[in-house]
Amino acid sequence: MHRRDRRHDSPARRRTALALSAALLAAAPLLTACGSDAHPGAAAVVGGERIDVSSLQAQVRAARDAQSASPQSDQLIAATGDLGRQKLNGMIFDRILDEVAADQGVTAGRAELQRTRAAFVRDNGGEEGLEAVLLQQQGVAPGQIDDVVRRNVLMTKIIEKLGITETPEGQQKLQELFAAASKSLDIDVNPRYGAWDDTKVQLDTGADTAPWLIKVSRQQAAAGAEQLPG
Repeated sequence: MHRRDRRHDSPARRRTALALSAALLAAAPLLTACGSDAHPGAAAVVGGERIDVSSLQAQVRAARDAQSASPQSDQLIAATGDLGRQKLNGMIFDRILDEVAADQGVTAGRAELQRTRAAFVRDNGGEEGLEAVLLQQQGVAPGQIDDVVRRNVLMTKIIEKLGITETPEGQQKLQELFAAASKSLDIDVNPRYGAWDDTKVQLDTGADTAPWLIKVSRQQAAAGAEQLPG
């Protein structure tokens, strides 16, 4: 069991996991606010549970505060664009991920989370290096890193359990799995933030873009965490 845990912590697997997270967060589109507020106080309702606007705003504020404290604040803020919709995209996805993980009997234990975070820290030259990479590439504040770690642990374990490969067939299988879970949760987004697309598993602009799930590649994994797309 211990040997298997160490295998899961290999640099290639960690880079692939971070690539998955980066692809997810990069998938949040830029939307124009429209429509009336049909969801008072809620940014979205997922599986009957609200994601409050106040919770979303708190995530955005934490990230913007961290960006503003950086010497590269202007570049960081410009690079993350419409951070509110990006954060909401991630918050909804995490609910879908929890649904898939529960269906597959996959969990993320405290020891696994601690071990994975420690590995990410090593791979990025220390805690400050990890914070800088995630803030720059994904708009993640230091206090939000544990959420990224949990997401990557669950994603990696789901992929391994199902034997998902980076072939088109494997990626299609993963896409269909998450699309089905998304549909089952009856996701309802406040129109001011856009609309949720179950097929793409993301907030949608109506453009014909590729699903984020198929964007993970061996080239992304080989590039390493420092070069992940934003």
